[in-house]
Amino acid sequence: MKTGKDSLILLVIIIVWGAWMTNNVFAQKPKKTKSENAKLFVGTAGDNGQVDPAACVPYGMVRVCPDSNPRSHVGYDYDETRISGVSINRISGIGCSGAGGNISVKPAKKDVEIKIDKDFEGVTPGYYTTTLDNKVKMELTATNNVAFEQYHYPLWKESFMTIDFGSSFTKVLDAKYEIVSDKEIQGYIHAGNTCDHGAYKLYFNLTVNRSFKVTSEEGNKVEISFKVEEIKPVEIRIAVSPISMETARQENEKVQKLTFQQIRKNAADAWEDILSRISVETESERDKVLFYTSLYRVFLSPANVTSWDNKYLATDGNVYPKEDFTYYSCWSMWDTYRTKFPLITLLDSKRMGDIANSLCNLYKYGKKDWATQYESTPTVRTEHSIVVLLDAYKKGIPNIHLDAAYEGMKKEMDNLPTNRPDQTLESCMDWWAMAQIAEILGKSEDANKYSEKAKNTFIETWNKDFKTIDESFAKMKDSGLYQGTRWQYRWALPQYLSEIVQAVGSETELADQLSLFFSDNLFNQGNEPGIHAPYIFNRLGEYEKAQKNVRRILTEELEHRYGGNAEYPTPYVGKPFKADFSGFMPEMDEDDGTMGAWYVFSTLGLFPLVVGEPWYEITSPFFDDIIIKLDNGKKLNIKAKNRKSPDDVIKKVSFNKNPISDFRINHNDIMKGGTLELEY
Repeated sequence: MKTGKDSLILLVIIIVWGAWMTNNVFAQKPKKTKSENAKLFVGTAGDNGQVDPAACVPYGMVRVCPDSNPRSHVGYDYDETRISGVSINRISGIGCSGAGGNISVKPAKKDVEIKIDKDFEGVTPGYYTTTLDNKVKMELTATNNVAFEQYHYPLWKESFMTIDFGSSFTKVLDAKYEIVSDKEIQGYIHAGNTCDHGAYKLYFNLTVNRSFKVTSEEGNKVEISFKVEEIKPVEIRIAVSPISMETARQENEKVQKLTFQQIRKNAADAWEDILSRISVETESERDKVLFYTSLYRVFLSPANVTSWDNKYLATDGNVYPKEDFTYYSCWSMWDTYRTKFPLITLLDSKRMGDIANSLCNLYKYGKKDWATQYESTPTVRTEHSIVVLLDAYKKGIPNIHLDAAYEGMKKEMDNLPTNRPDQTLESCMDWWAMAQIAEILGKSEDANKYSEKAKNTFIETWNKDFKTIDESFAKMKDSGLYQGTRWQYRWALPQYLSEIVQAVGSETELADQLSLFFSDNLFNQGNEPGIHAPYIFNRLGEYEKAQKNVRRILTEELEHRYGGNAEYPTPYVGKPFKADFSGFMPEMDEDDGTMGAWYVFSTLGLFPLVVGEPWYEITSPFFDDIIIKLDNGKKLNIKAKNRKSPDDVIKKVSFNKNPISDFRINHNDIMKGGTLELEY
């Protein structure tokens, strides 16, 4: 029998236990999600990356965002408060004048200028919000091909909206709209692609949750108003399809019962799923922000353009039923082949199979270096697709339709240009890949033909234009090369490193030349031709130099001589990647995830030096503990052991306790899972 004293003691214990639970369990902050580390305003100010904070899902056709006035390549510029409206699509970090910018919605009368109130602007993966100077609160989210735009107008005032159905970042070939009812508009926009090469046509279906009245029409611009009596926000849903207006209408109908908040959550969940495929441990918020923001940008394209009823528009202009894969479009292969697609192959291999077969279909139905006349969505260019296909095959992506693409590949390979030295090197890379694809398909005669052509042409060109270094090697503008110097293109094909070594005399001599390239700041992190160069040190046995030069580029305030297309008038001194609004070097194009993937690989300490080989070069990671979740359910754990300082260099490498002496690891071994241990 308990006494009063016992009961009192028990009561005290319960109170203390309850307080402990409250402080240590219930009051604990929830663990930070990976998405919270992706800060999407990074790099959006001025000409420092040409990226944007658009609301979208991974691989989405729709990327809905305000367009600044004046706009940047991608529409949005953080430094500019004025906006022309909100458009539904764009491509991240590309040149010319960008592509997309379609179906612009402005929550105001047509002649009224509106501005963003920066105090109320916010963004997370899958969601954007701000308040405008006319007191309209704006919220944006998206599904794969439906833009959701919600506008909270001030109460008891007539609400106006202007919709430009002919808006575009490139030339408009044709545009039409039809007002179906006081809640629905449909039509299409036919516009030029990036740099006005080729074209795309998007059919749209626009629905509104409140009845509208047309107040004026001029060309493809319509001004509408909403009744004062209705106090709920105006919600616009714009579905797009490359197939037909009816398909666009059905795409809209498919999400009819979902609320804005449900769509927003679904988008957030999709981003968290893909960003969670890598977990890193670090005390540095800067490193975490740059890592996850860079990772985010890798998965903005290509776009899933297969319709809800499993059809797709091919580049011959015809609609086909889906085969054994989902069809993707929106390509920027000229640079993305280097880093972005190898990273997708590592982290999202199931989707990479669909992407690879979509590239095969380009060869089957019609492929140009730039966009064709029958694209499904804004796109850029498709050179070096063959290298991506070889890389995917070598890394175990199954069921790639190489045989169906082969004749188209041969047609392309037999017409590759050799007008400039850099162009010739690029063609050699494609011939090198073609030789191996021919071998895979058992076409030995073709394999020998392209192998000899690639190797012989490379040796002749390299010895003539890149072997003997002189003062002209540091010149970028008017050098006769495209967006690079002879120094930078000198390292373009590391798959022929043994031939280069033979040409200069020894590995030691070549390593000395590569050291000079970095010590004299002759490299260009603002453009892609030489971004793989520091990893060549690994192949020359100079593992410490590889690690030190990668870390130097990422962490030190360096003098950068070169911008995207020419020498800077005054060298830029700073870091190429920063966790702020001007997040990249001046004039750097992020190039649709290329630079983001380079940053991710470089900070993981793994890099695909030769795309088309299954090897990653091992350098020193930024993080002491990394877990990569693989599609097959396995995990790769990268552990830094006994590191005292970020500048320490790796002394020993082992994978699953087996020593690695050459500081490289095979992708197909990684896919089996295990621990990569780096001992300092």
